[in-house]
Formats: sequence, C-alpha cells, structure tokens
Amino acid sequence: MSPSSETAHGQRLVIVESPAKAKTIKGYLGPGYIVEASVGHIRDLPSTAAEVPDKYTGEVRRLGVDVDHDFAPIYVVNADKKSQVSKLKSLLAESDELFLATDEDREGEAIAWHLQQVLKPKVPVHRMVFHEITKTAIQEAVANPRELNQRLVDAQETRRILDRLYGFEVSPVLWKKVMPKLSAGRVQSVATRLVVERERERMAFRSASYWDLVGTFGTGRTPADAANPETFGARLSAVDGKRIASGRDFGSDGRLKAGSTNTLHLDEQAARALAAALEQTAFSVRSVESKPYRRSPYAPFRTTTLQQEASRKLGFGAKRTMQVAQKLYENGFITYMRTDSTTLSETAISAARAQVTQLYGADYLPDAPRTYASKVKNAQEAHEAVRPSGDRFRTPAETGLSGDDFRLYELIWMRTVASQMKDAVGQSVTVKVAGRSSDGRDAEFSASGKIITFHGFLKAYVEGADDPNAELDDRERRLPQVTEGDPLAAEQLTPEGHATKPPARYTEASLVKELEDREIGRPSTYASIIDTIIGRRYVFKKGTALVPSFLSFAVVNLLEKHFGRLVDYDFTARMEDDLDRIAAGEAQSVPWLKRFYFGEGEGHATGGAAEAGNGDGDHLGGLKELVTDLGAIDAREISSFRISDDLTLRVGRYGPYVERASTVEGEPGQRADIPDELPPDELTVELAEELLAKPSGDFELGQDPVSGNQLVAKDGRYGPYVTEILPEGTPKTGKNAVKPRTASLLKTMALDTVTLEDALKLLSLPRVVGVDAEGVEITAQNGRYGPYLKKGTDSRSLTSEEQMFTVTLEEALAIYAQPKQRGRAAAAPPLKELGTDPVSERPVVVKDGRFGPYVTDGETNATLRKDDEVETITPERGYELLAEKRARGPVKKTAKKAPAKKAAAKKTATKTATATKTAAAKTTAKKTTTKAAAKKTATKKAAASKTTATDEG
Repeated sequence: MSPSSETAHGQRLVIVESPAKAKTIKGYLGPGYIVEASVGHIRDLPSTAAEVPDKYTGEVRRLGVDVDHDFAPIYVVNADKKSQVSKLKSLLAESDELFLATDEDREGEAIAWHLQQVLKPKVPVHRMVFHEITKTAIQEAVANPRELNQRLVDAQETRRILDRLYGFEVSPVLWKKVMPKLSAGRVQSVATRLVVERERERMAFRSASYWDLVGTFGTGRTPADAANPETFGARLSAVDGKRIASGRDFGSDGRLKAGSTNTLHLDEQAARALAAALEQTAFSVRSVESKPYRRSPYAPFRTTTLQQEASRKLGFGAKRTMQVAQKLYENGFITYMRTDSTTLSETAISAARAQVTQLYGADYLPDAPRTYASKVKNAQEAHEAVRPSGDRFRTPAETGLSGDDFRLYELIWMRTVASQMKDAVGQSVTVKVAGRSSDGRDAEFSASGKIITFHGFLKAYVEGADDPNAELDDRERRLPQVTEGDPLAAEQLTPEGHATKPPARYTEASLVKELEDREIGRPSTYASIIDTIIGRRYVFKKGTALVPSFLSFAVVNLLEKHFGRLVDYDFTARMEDDLDRIAAGEAQSVPWLKRFYFGEGEGHATGGAAEAGNGDGDHLGGLKELVTDLGAIDAREISSFRISDDLTLRVGRYGPYVERASTVEGEPGQRADIPDELPPDELTVELAEELLAKPSGDFELGQDPVSGNQLVAKDGRYGPYVTEILPEGTPKTGKNAVKPRTASLLKTMALDTVTLEDALKLLSLPRVVGVDAEGVEITAQNGRYGPYLKKGTDSRSLTSEEQMFTVTLEEALAIYAQPKQRGRAAAAPPLKELGTDPVSERPVVVKDGRFGPYVTDGETNATLRKDDEVETITPERGYELLAEKRARGPVKKTAKKAPAKKAAAKKTATKTATATKTAAAKTTAKKTTTKAAAKKTATKKAAASKTTATDEG
C-alpha cells in the first residue's frame, strides 16, 4: 500500500496529537492524505461534577467513576475540544479510511481508542505507529498498520481510574485537616515524602570535625615534565596501622560509626602535633600498585537519563527537557522521547558506527556493534532509545537548529555516537609513602593517579555528575614514575580540617534517579510530577535544590500517620508491578481495583484480585474505609512540630508560624509568621526567638493635627507601613468610599522606632515640588523601585529617600534638564561573577537592577526568582535563568488602544438606532476576537494537553 497512491483508496484521514507533528507528517504523505491534530486528549474523566451528565448522581457524579459497577469510568469530551471533535467528524465524513497515528505507548494507545469511540468511524480504521518522524518511517507505518492494542488501553484506563480514586478521595482529607485547595496523588505524594524525608535528615544531622595531613613530596629528579612530574601530593591514610578517619566513618549523629575500632580520629591539636613530629622525617615509597583502567561507553539515553544529563550539563529542569525533546521529535530530529529502553535498531547502530569512522577514525570503532540491555524493570523494548532520527545522523551543525533545541540535540547526538565507540583504557596507580615521626609513629600517606592511554568514547562524550566535586571520567592525575624504596622529600606538610556535611537536597535530576531506582511511577511522568509538587507549593527551588515547604511537612505528616500504606515506597512500587501485569494480560483490572478501593469487605473483593494474577494482594485494600473515618485525625497535631520545650512550629491555613504558649491559662500565646522562602532546616531555636522578638501588632503614633485621625504603624505582607484610622461611619465601599492614606516606611526606619513626625512626613507624599515654565506640576514620590520625581508622564529617579522631602524646584528642574538616562548614571560593579555562558559564550554576572538582582550575559537579562539568592546562586542556575528567558523570546508589547473615532459631522436621524448599530458591531467584533483567541489557545495547548491529562497524582 503506497502512501502516495490516492486513487485506489480515495481520501485518507490521519489523526495525530499535535499540530506541529501533523505539519511534519503531512509533508511526507503527499496528496490523498489529510493530516489533522486531535490537540492532545479529546476525552477524559470529568474535572468537576458540573461536567458530569445529569443522569449520574451521588458518588458517581463526585468521582467520575461508578465504583459499584465495575469501576466504569464516565468520560466526557473536554469543553475546549468540542470544536476540534466536530472538525474531525466533518473530515472523517469525507474520508474513505482512518489512520490513528498517536504515539506508540499506553497513553497514545488510549488517545487512539478515545478517538475511535467518539468519532464512531464507518470506514476502515488502522493503527499507525512509528518511533521517529522521517519520510521512510512514516511511509512504512502507513504501509504496515496494526490493530488497536486493547490491553494497553485497559492498562492506561486502570491507571487513570486508580489516580482519580486516590486524588479525589485523599485530597478532600487534606482540605479539611490542613488547608483548602491541596492535592494528593499516587506518585506526587510519595515524591513529596522523599523530599521531606531528606530535609528531616538534614535537620537531625550533627556535623563531625576531623583532621588529616596533606603532604607535597618531591622526587629530587630534574628536569621534570608533564608525563613525569617532580612533585606530587598525598594525603595521610594511616598512623601505626590505624586508618585515618574520614567523612564516611561518621554517622549522622556526628559520632564514629560502630565497628570503627581500627580507625584513628585526629582533632586539630593531634594533627598539628603529628605534622610537627614529621618535619625532619625522611620519607620513602612503601609500595606502588598499578592496575589496568577500562571504562565502557554509557548506554544511549532513555527518558530519565536524558533528564538527568540535561540537568547536569545544560541546567535544564525535567519539564523543560521534555518540552524541548518533544519539539525535536515532532519536527523529525530525534526518536520518540518517552521511552525506558536503551535499545538501538540495526539502522541506528549502522548510522552511529558510520559516523564514528567518519569523525574519529577506524581506530575508535569496535569490531562488533555494541548492544545495551535495559536496566528498567518492565521496559517496553519495542521502543528505541532516544537518538537522532533517520538512517544517517545529522551532525548538530547540519541541523540548522539553535538555542535550546541545538544544545539538547547535540547532547543526544554525542551520547548516541559515543555508545558505539571503543572503551577508554589506561592505568590507575596507587603510591604509598611512609616515614617515621620523631616520636616513633609510623605515618603512611597515599596518592592515586590515573593515566588514559586511549580515550576511546571519551573523545566524544563524558557523562556529568550530580556531585559538583566528583571527578569526571576523562580527568587524568599523573604521578611521577617511582619504585618501591625510592627516597622522597616532604616539601610541605599541611594539617587540614574537615567537617561532615548533611545529605544534599534532591535536585530535579537526583529526584528523577531516586524515583526510578525505587521503581516508583513511570519515568515518562516524572517531569509532570515534579512540576506538580512545585506548583502546589509543596516544594520550592533554591538554586537547583528542591526544598520542601513547611506545608509539605504537615501534608506528609498526615499521610504517614493516617494513610501510611499509600505513601509507603515499597507499596507504591508493588502497585506499579501490578499495573504492568495488567498491561501484560497477567491480571485483570476490575478485581484489582475492587481490592484497592473496598478491601475485603462484604459484597466486594474476596480474593479475586489475587486469583487474577496479582500475587497475595496483601498490599492492597481499603481506601474507601480510610477516607471515611477521619475522627482520629487531629488537625492541630498533624500541623504542629516541636522546636524546643516552649516553641512550636504550626502550619496554619494562612501559612506557617512559630508559637510560644502563654504562661497564663486562657490567654493567647505569642506568635510570629515564618517567611515563605525559609528552608525548614534553617529554622533554629535562635531564629524562632528572633522572629518572636520582632515587633508585631499596631503601634499607635498619635493624632494627625490636621485631620484629627489616629495614625498607626503596622507590619504588612509587603513590609512595615503607616496608615490612618478613619472615623466610624466612613463609607468603605461605593462611589463615596474613602480610603485611608497609607505609606511604606523608608529603609532607614523601623516599626518599633517610627515616630508621629515620621508618619506625617511619609503621608505628606507625594510632595508638590513646584511647577515648571509651562505650568506642569512636579512632584516627589516614593515608588516600588525607590524615590523619584514625576512631571506629567516623565519620571526621574532620585538618589536618596531623603531627597523626596528636601529637593527644591531649582534642583528638580536641573535634573529634568539632563538627558533621560536609560539605566544607572554609572555602571555599578557586578554583585557576582558566574563564568561563561555555554550558549552565548559571554561572561555571566549578577547585577543589582531596578527590579532587583538579575543575571546577564550582556545580551539577555533574567531576574532572579524569589528562591534565588545572590550569595548562593550557582553558575548553572544563572545559565538556566538566561536560557529560560531566551526561550520565552522578547516581551511582546501590548498594542495601544486605537483613538476613538471622531464623531461624524452629519448627525443621525435617531440616536437610538445609532446606539443599537454600534452595540451590535461591538458584539460582532468581540465574538470574532474570542473565536480567534480560542483557536490560538487550542493550538498552543497541544503539547501540554497530553501530559496534563495523564499526570500520575
């Protein structure tokens, strides 16, 4: 069946998910084919009860699932897809065949099934599948269609129902017991728990101090060269046969771990004493151990390893990686990006091997092709790894790509080519240096070296590391060529102190790895899960680190205490196994869902799930009962965390606060709000006391001598301010409403020291400075970005807050006489230098701007987010902010409103008729605009729609 033949088969309708994908495929099919997008999911479970058809009531209406009739889902066509469905039906009516060309995974299969159910085609239907969008792949897919895989559809539907039951039953518990508008999810809640547990570890962590010596030893040989250096560094490893304690020997309590009997823990005094005792020591080489070094290439990318490497090397978040990868896939540059396989097709292997020979030479090509077995449980081996598309790989320079697209393609291309190259080989060497101190102790130092004699695949690609201090695979450490017994001179012996560090917070890359290692959820959903927990304010980013909010502590506390099984890591992983067995046809969906939701109560599951191939089923059962009995949940208790004997952190409905209980029974305790951006491990007793010591409440300052109103100072959400108390009876709403005068405190003022005189000065703003020669008034004002002068629409910055009260008309006119400066009068030095941006290759610095600190490479500016700090921002985070800003493109200016049309000279006979016509014209224009906007929105949402509808949790 040739895709270019239109006569034998008439017109064919091909439906894909996104307009971008449709555009690319259309170019490969030619006449006789209509390629149209569904724009993501066209049908799903209802998001609100209002979307459920009227015939459904009660629990079915609330859940969108009929739990009493085999968990039958209630599907509705999404409101924003109805027009697209109508269009697809219209196109189908004119077609002789239907090709459902959605992605080849569970979700794509489900979208194809929903399309078939909604469109109800009366013509032949084919399932068209491909894993890359190239002319050859598309033509082969048309020529070799298959039937819809109902097992994959059932598996996806089971996941969707399961996630609906979990989310719609557990989330209301959080609303009642913690805070409104919260959400729980099967994977989302477990991911949040991981981040919270890591923060708990950091909070419980106690640092340990330990010391050692670093020596610089010389061989005395000259001349030295790079291959045989004269000196080398070595670290103290043992004293009298006892190994020197290092960080790994200490527990999280700051003490040496059990079993460290043959370990010597040096403190500063002991280390300095040993260094002094070794000053005159004659050292020699005790041993030289050499081993062959071999490093094999990394496997080609699957979804999660791509996300991790893009985070390490490009500074991309998981969501951004997937957005760029989807764009590359839809435009035919890479294969399908949601995959858990590391397999390469024979075509891809041939293309990679050809490029190895072409770019690096035959010496770098192994005799036989390399194959990689997937380490992911239940991997879908029908998919390929993420790789460049086609039977010949385009080099990055040949693609014509730029920006993020170019960088991600280059990463995928390098990794794929490197996977078919030879091993890197060399030698690793360990040298032991020994000497006896003046007090008779035997001191042993150790040095490790690595020489790479053949770089192999490392010529093309070196994998990054989550630990910024980790040594990368291509790093060499050369030691001098020495043999046992060679004398050495200690040129320098330096005592070095160290302290153990708390476990690092998760980054997006390390959280993805942790979820995959624990086999929790599906790798294709990790990006949306991380996006959800950030969007729900359970987690915020500090640099690249994921920091849990105090709110997430309360949520996880409730789930652990009352829904422990639902956030248990092993339970969640076993559920994933069950779902995979359903997909494989080894288990049935309905008995399994019954066991999960109803447990083994009367009239419901009685072991059917286990009989259907789900094992013993002990890990299932009873969600409905868990969410029904909420009497045992003490809302105050689950949201309270002890800081000290008399200080408690509480998570209230309006945010976290610290509280000291009152010593007088019946009286309220002392409270202070906690900043939203404060990491939980930084809330110490000292900080809590400091927050409580800050002034709170209203400070009465006295009466305004003019109005007679009482003036007060308050601490508001946006900082301290002064305001007036209006007399009782003053209208607060309506056209006669009176608003109290309000003014923020200056930077030099404090809430507890501000005076009535200060308040009167502040409330006098804006101050009229005078008028210019043309009679235009000039005022001095305090704005969001500091003090300034205003004359009509022209504003000029003042250099200090005090100038608002002292600047004269002559001084103001002199300021306006100067040309308006776009920026600062003189460039201030940068606050921090971050290095060279990998895209623009220009130096990146942090500067202080009118809108706060920002990063810039001289071409692109990006404001720091609320979680970023100048002191702690990393180069990678700076590059990420700039890349995000570039991806958004230039800010679109809002079109100025067209001036009102001048009234016609000739008056109309009847004003009423004119008004009616005008109103009608306006309505028509408005409808047209709305339609255009809706069409734009629908197109824009194409890529996002698919992900949103399938978020696990």
